[in-house]
Amino acid sequence: MERTLIIIKPDAFEKGATGKIIDRFISEGFKIRAMKLFKFTKEQAERFYIVHKDRPFYGELVEFMTSGPVVACLLEGENAIRKVRDIIGPTDSEEARKVAPTSVRALFGTNKGKNAIHASDSRESADYEIPFVFSQLEIF
Repeated sequence: MERTLIIIKPDAFEKGATGKIIDRFISEGFKIRAMKLFKFTKEQAERFYIVHKDRPFYGELVEFMTSGPVVACLLEGENAIRKVRDIIGPTDSEEARKVAPTSVRALFGTNKGKNAIHASDSRESADYEIPFVFSQLEIF
């Protein structure tokens, strides 16, 4: 069993898609081991997305991720990181609608920036992101 992190972004939360997105992962066989509703501070978002610090979209990403509430879930399942990445689809929601029309980003995202969901993309990312979000919660 492997664990990974998803974060339902402010755009999807605002649309009321949180329950549908979480249900998708449950129906795909994932177990939710922790869940948290919160709002990133600017400093938290900057630290969480530090890997993108030198990319041109970093400032916009931080601004977007602090624009409203998010819901984070720690998911557990077989090959969780790869399977979750397959379920969410390509980063750009417009591309996702073409190549993965049933993916989370195709169904609930708007574009490359407002793409509904974040998911750990590697074991290293998950090892950093999970304790970042859930350091003060009991994980089952």
